[in-house]
Formats: sequence, structure tokens, C-alpha cells
Amino acid sequence: MRTKLYRLTTASAIIATCLAAGACLFAQDKTPDTVKPVPRDGNWMQLHKRYVERAKQGNAPLVFLGDSITQGWGGNEVWKRFYTPRNAVNFGIGGDRTQHVLWRIENGEFDGITPKLIVLMIGTNNIHNDTPDEIAKGVETIVHKLGEKLPATKILLLAVFPRGEKPSAVRERIKALNEKIARLDDGSRVHYLDIGKSFLEPDGTLSRETMPDFLHLSRKGYRIWAEAMEPTLWSMLDEAH
Repeated sequence: MRTKLYRLTTASAIIATCLAAGACLFAQDKTPDTVKPVPRDGNWMQLHKRYVERAKQGNAPLVFLGDSITQGWGGNEVWKRFYTPRNAVNFGIGGDRTQHVLWRIENGEFDGITPKLIVLMIGTNNIHNDTPDEIAKGVETIVHKLGEKLPATKILLLAVFPRGEKPSAVRERIKALNEKIARLDDGSRVHYLDIGKSFLEPDGTLSRETMPDFLHLSRKGYRIWAEAMEPTLWSMLDEAH
């Protein structure tokens, strides 16, 4: 009887342990990819290394951080007009998701500089793979990591821009995401700004004149971005009028 009882007790303990381990594994699986820093291959790494070298040079009071929409400034005429005089730096990489930006932050892109302000927009490349909640967690983690590394630096967190010619399910996902990341505005270090409506036509569509592929901006689109953001940027940089 004792032997049977011992076996039952042991089996129960093993089952309980397995269940506990299973619960832990399940909890780990619940951690979204959006918050797990990962690098990418090929040209991406070369561009990252270039940004690390730029950071080592110092003197970067204004940094733009994001994906291809940010990278697309590319020293164009609008950039030269609004940001070259401010000695701004562009740390955008096409195709990046939140997890890639996290890896870049943790691997040297902000070592050697203390920007006064970072303009951050990220998340559109996550939109087809992750839920608005998961993407928002990724954005929140980026904001947190930047705060740890650069506690004196302010962040201008931009809403993800609308995409697609007409209102759609994707636009609704972006709207849901933006509503969530808007809560990261703390009225002090982090300021949230949504300029998405500036790109839309009166009927809610996007024009090819502004976004040729209904995602990336034309020169006109970048001008709209710069002008819509300028009052907030000017205020956060505390520039003399």
C-alpha cells in the first residue's frame, strides 16, 4: 500500500512539475517577437555599422530613427532645408521592424552621442505579422530602452503613417496601434504626434503624388511631413524663434 501510495505521489509530483514547466514555456511563447532584439543580414549590417561609426563622431543633437520611410529622407532637398542646419542624423533602415531597431539600440548606434531629441517612427513593417498590441509592446520597449540609455534625451514619437490607397483593414490596424502608442506620451520626455491626416485627401484616400506606392513618400510627402512636424519639433528642441 505504501509503495502504491509512494508511486502515486511521485507521479503526481512529476505531472505537477511538467505542468509548471509547460506553463513557463507557454509564458515564454507568449512573449511577442516584437520585443525580442534581432539583427538582419547582408547590407543591413553594413548600414548598421555605418551608423555606429557616425555615432562615434558625436555631435548629433537630432536623430531620426525608423524604417524605410525614415531612411527615405536621404539627404533630399527637404532634409537639407529643415534638418541639415540642425546637424540632424538619419538612422533609418528599410524593412526594419521593432525588433530590429531594438537590436540596433543595444549594439552601438547611440554609443557616443546624446541627442537632444530623437524622432521615432516604427511599426508599419510589423503590421501584417503582429497584432496592434504586440507592435505597441515593441514600440514601448524601444522607448524604454532609449530612456535607459539616454535619460536626458527627449523622444518625439510619431504615429505610424496611413498606408494603402483607400481606407482598409490595414488602416484600421494602424489606427488601433496608434491609439495604443499614444499612451506612451508622458507629457515630459516623450511626446506623441499624429500627422497622418496631413497626407490624406478630403475623401480619405492617399494620392500617388504624395505616396507613389501608397506607402513611401515623394518629395511632396516629405515636405508635408516636415511642415506638419515643425511646430512640435521647434518647441521640443527649444530653439530660438
